Amino acid sequence: MNYVQQAAFVLLAGSAIWLFTRNSIRIKNNIFLGRDKDISGNASARWKNLLLLAFGQKKMFRNPLVAVLHFVIYAGFIIINIEVLEIVLDGILGTHRLFLPALGSFYTFILNFFEILAAGVIAVCIIFLARRNILKLKRFISKDLNGWPRSDANYILITEIVLMTLFITMNATDRALQLQGAAHYNDTGNFLISGSLASLFEGMSVTSLVALERICWWLHIIGIFAFLNYLPYSKHLHILLAFPNAYFARLEADGEMENMEHVQKEVLYMMQPELAPTGDAQSMKFGAKEVTELSWKSLLDAYSCTECGRCSAACPANQTGKLLSPRKIMMDTRDRLEEVGKNIRRNGEFKPDGKTLVNDYITVEELRACTTCNACVKECPVSINPLDIIMELRRSLVMEDSNAPQEWNAMFGNIENNFAPWKLSPDDRDAWTKEMS
Repeated sequence: MNYVQQAAFVLLAGSAIWLFTRNSIRIKNNIFLGRDKDISGNASARWKNLLLLAFGQKKMFRNPLVAVLHFVIYAGFIIINIEVLEIVLDGILGTHRLFLPALGSFYTFILNFFEILAAGVIAVCIIFLARRNILKLKRFISKDLNGWPRSDANYILITEIVLMTLFITMNATDRALQLQGAAHYNDTGNFLISGSLASLFEGMSVTSLVALERICWWLHIIGIFAFLNYLPYSKHLHILLAFPNAYFARLEADGEMENMEHVQKEVLYMMQPELAPTGDAQSMKFGAKEVTELSWKSLLDAYSCTECGRCSAACPANQTGKLLSPRKIMMDTRDRLEEVGKNIRRNGEFKPDGKTLVNDYITVEELRACTTCNACVKECPVSINPLDIIMELRRSLVMEDSNAPQEWNAMFGNIENNFAPWKLSPDDRDAWTKEMS
């Protein structure tokens, strides 16, 4: 590789890394627009979640076949990228197969393993494309995914097929050059997959083979850098964010709702006025109407969403025809957060745009349909909690806007007056037991 190619590679790599870093900082800043929430302690349980849920993909294995297929793509993405390290170093240093002299025959073993994974990734991506576009599984044809989200998933799968095909073709032409004794193409030994394809290039001249090998090499690394910078705009950002999201996953039991401490104190002061603090009462804000009033963890959840639809497929409200879709809740939250972030970057601060997360993105009807059954939380493979967002938005509707159906208001009144949802005084609540004596 000559100096011009080295310089071009360094410029390409530097630009790709700079752009990815800039977009990563943008996403981080957006996430921390959310209110502060202390998520610390119990580090051992959090590391366990990280290993089992993110690395081990524990929840995916509820459906073993799909889990194995997904794991092939996941392993291919993680492990084959080790090969990218050699490509990057070769590009910077002007070398070719830098690790070969040091690793010897072990190098051939590693590359064989990479090629098997690459072939597996190609096969699985084709299967997943068929599931989405030919078999049209219900959760993949939902109206939640109309437009860009459906295209995004297809683009990623096609890109992975192209990248793995370039990788195998690059190795096949490299092997063909080795067999012809071309300069700088040292013998790596035969590769299982690309080695069998090398015979397809026997009739080509060394010059043509070098050109083809270099084209595949450049397209492969350009594709990887392009994929890297596509991630911040894609649902596949979960490839990166699934790890911190699993670490900061909720550890409390499913169904245990986050208590509103200031409301609890107000009730306490009502029962024991002598404990109430003196001075002017502070105004309190209940729940969330906008993304900036949600916690940073809920905003991290929104960016981590894989749009797989397992949450909506498990949601009883969704499956009985209600408007609620937990997947849409996460997608709408992310879309609104992106819009708010752009507003702040453009104006230096948030300038009201006449929109809010509630009403303009997520409707009241969607929020009221939730039964708080936690099915969506249980099903999510990357530890997202749509229920946290739903509960905060509903709290704002009820406690800030007094927006609740009559049935709820009757229940609230009973709880306030009778300390239970039923219209029975505390003294009469156990009257039914007299009939059993």
